[in-house]
Amino acid sequence: MSKFQIRFLYFVALAVVALTVTASRQAQTATPTFAKDVAPILFKHCASCHRPGDIAPMPLLSYENARPWAKAIREQVASGQMPPWHAVAPHGTFSNDRRMSEQEKDTLIRWANGGAPKGDLKDLPPSPKFTEGWEIGPPDAVISIPKEYEVPASGTIDYQYFEAPTNFTEDKWVQAIEVRPGARAVVHHVLVFAREPGATPPSPAFSQVVPELLARPANAPARPQQQPQRQQRGPGTLIATNAPGTNAMTFKPGQALRIRAGATLYFQMHYTSNGTATKDRSSVGIIFAKQPPQEEIRSSAFVNPLFALPPGDSNKAVDAAIQFNENARIYALFPHTHLRGKSWEYRLVYPDGRKEVVLSVPKYDFNWQTYYVFAKPLNVPKGARLEATAHYDNSTANPWNPDPKATVRWGEQTWEEMQYSGTTYSVEK
Repeated sequence: MSKFQIRFLYFVALAVVALTVTASRQAQTATPTFAKDVAPILFKHCASCHRPGDIAPMPLLSYENARPWAKAIREQVASGQMPPWHAVAPHGTFSNDRRMSEQEKDTLIRWANGGAPKGDLKDLPPSPKFTEGWEIGPPDAVISIPKEYEVPASGTIDYQYFEAPTNFTEDKWVQAIEVRPGARAVVHHVLVFAREPGATPPSPAFSQVVPELLARPANAPARPQQQPQRQQRGPGTLIATNAPGTNAMTFKPGQALRIRAGATLYFQMHYTSNGTATKDRSSVGIIFAKQPPQEEIRSSAFVNPLFALPPGDSNKAVDAAIQFNENARIYALFPHTHLRGKSWEYRLVYPDGRKEVVLSVPKYDFNWQTYYVFAKPLNVPKGARLEATAHYDNSTANPWNPDPKATVRWGEQTWEEMQYSGTTYSVEK
């Protein structure tokens, strides 16, 4: 091959590389279109709530739906307010993580900034399909709130609480469980707790070490402002949720959750008005396991009911901790405070002293009750501690604060407070 031919091929190669780079840059800078670029993101991250008849204020299933909201989408995505997710990296990886990737955020922002073009509808992916009826299939048992609740057309609605007996005469093994709102358009979230009759039995895997909630003699003087025992142990153990991004829970074959005989279900209902007076009667559906499981999935909680939040304190810390007396696996954590709660952090302290932050929620939002489900369960060795720290803002700087002048203690109403950690786990045999 002559020198001329070699030079010619060299310049051809350079030209091909230059054209490829230019085309790549043009593709990166071209304005995204709804059909090709935006719809797949909205269908993946937003459509479960932003669809007709659901809790979000507007659907986002078509260009006509989304175009008027392009700037609002840009602002909500850029600020991190949507999709709602409050745990931060690098602490924990979660199977129900709703966050968008940086590339997905950039696509939505560039689409809005570029005039929100429709694009070629031939590029539009199929619309998402949503299951009608029970996602888990026909339940073996359905337990509903006792009566319909009338949701007003407007105004702020206090959290509503309902109790419903299970009427179980024997312990039941749960293979799948799902909360089904009666009027989905006005139900923001539902938490369902199980309360066993009598005193809550101790966990077989751990004991509470902070604070030490020890049994006290009957003739011992009451602590100041002591709450009734039912309130001190919290609303019960969380067994089911319906919230943005979280609903039906189906356990793997060989796993099941136990609900004790005589248990009562405790529904916490968060309603939002939408301009039309509505009635709701939400339910929980349960499919029972056909036989006792090889691995019992346990739902429990640990709390600190002994705190007092001083008036005006903007960053009061309240701690709780449990110590494991068996090897265990933690599948999920559920941090729960009320309107003054501002942040949560969970730390696993190993027997050798190593400390690992496993969940960090620096901007806790009471409006979004999230059950954080680990992508891989945490393996917890015997002797390890799980520490939980919640911070509270009882100052005038907190716009949600019902009364910044009050000293706030434990209670079940939203103007009171809780330091409650739900956990789903199993004990190693």
